[in-house]
Amino acid sequence: MPYISHSNKDRDAMLAAIGVRSIRDLFKDVPAYARFPELALPFALSEMEARWELQALAGADFTAADFACFLGAGAYHHFVPAVVDAVISRGEFYTAYTPYQPEISQGTLQAIFEYQSMICALTGMEVSNASHYDGATATAEAVITAVNVHRLKRRKIVISPWVHPEYRAVVRTYTQGMGLTIVENGGSQNNNGLTDLLDDGTACVIVQYPDFLGRFEDLGVLAEAVHAVRALLIVVANPIALGLLKPPGEFGADIVVGEGQGMGAGLNFGGPYLGFFATRKKYVRKMAGRVVGQTVDTEGNRGFVLTLSTREQHIRRERATSNICTNQGLVALAAAVYMVALGKTGLRRVAELNYHKAHYAQRRIAGIDGYSALDDKPFFNEFVVRCPQPVKEINDYLLDEWGIIGGYDLGRDYPHLKDHMLVCVTEMNPREDIDTLVEALGEMNNETMSNEQ
Repeated sequence: MPYISHSNKDRDAMLAAIGVRSIRDLFKDVPAYARFPELALPFALSEMEARWELQALAGADFTAADFACFLGAGAYHHFVPAVVDAVISRGEFYTAYTPYQPEISQGTLQAIFEYQSMICALTGMEVSNASHYDGATATAEAVITAVNVHRLKRRKIVISPWVHPEYRAVVRTYTQGMGLTIVENGGSQNNNGLTDLLDDGTACVIVQYPDFLGRFEDLGVLAEAVHAVRALLIVVANPIALGLLKPPGEFGADIVVGEGQGMGAGLNFGGPYLGFFATRKKYVRKMAGRVVGQTVDTEGNRGFVLTLSTREQHIRRERATSNICTNQGLVALAAAVYMVALGKTGLRRVAELNYHKAHYAQRRIAGIDGYSALDDKPFFNEFVVRCPQPVKEINDYLLDEWGIIGGYDLGRDYPHLKDHMLVCVTEMNPREDIDTLVEALGEMNNETMSNEQ
């Protein structure tokens, strides 16, 4: 395994085997002046920067990866460490089937167990399942979980208008025929406005953190109001943002779901993606999907088993929480390897890069004539700018003239945000790309003004 370094014990054993006492003794025959020569090397690069450098030196073919991308809206261009593909491409993972037989699938079961553990640590929750198809599916399953927690006696679902529009559409489609009342208005300025929609028939409230416009706020007040009517608070979270922001579990979330694509999956032309799902332990039997647990065998050795699977294939149909068949197992493994590779400090560093680069971009764009920020609310790596021209025209110009993939046209989903662009900046956007975007927008302004004159 090239990614596991030798321990001191390993080194001592190898030195003893060849009959020397230390590393210094091993190299004593090399002249002293040649052991540590002065090398005129540049500063060390991160893996991401080293990859960029090697691609430039190799003269890589022109591909979509060469376009500067500022499009987010639920699918994000994050760096994927090489170790992720190295692990998930191994045959025992890449071709593995569903882990029904624990005696022959310990590796898969352990990987899922570790994934679940890290999702719990990231979200501040107590239990996680083995994942769902994508973030939208996980959100819909969270609604069904909330309804089942209330034994079908509460059927009102309140969804913030700032939850991803496609997630809201999937919730409506997924739950049609269940007799639910889905309320999607309210909370026009912030999520605390949703409290006016709560009553004794409310099963759950769904909010996004950061929301679809990239903004975030402390949801503690909303959580208290939701719990006051004994409803559940469902939070759709960005896992990369959780490397920096307060975990939803700390401000009272009951279920935390989201899209895990940014953790090692790449964009992949739209899929497959990864829906994570975490909740409190008391709701575990109402949760859809699989749960892998840790145990010991008859000889006391640690092992892993499929502990819980609440679908009709395994239990009586009337007691099943869902007919969900499987999860995106390979993508969940990629997320697990990603989280292990970065660790707590690395994930925070990625989140900080996203945060600071996005704020730099917002300041630069807001300084262009005709452009301005939507509001002054805190945001993570996405922000909204008012544009002087239709967003489609701007994006066409950026792509055709500058090779830049622009932001998301919010007018498609929010009529009152016509001519507003949702811009996304991640660690994959160097300062040079941001400056080029600003230059391109300014150039378009100048050309438009010249044509008008």
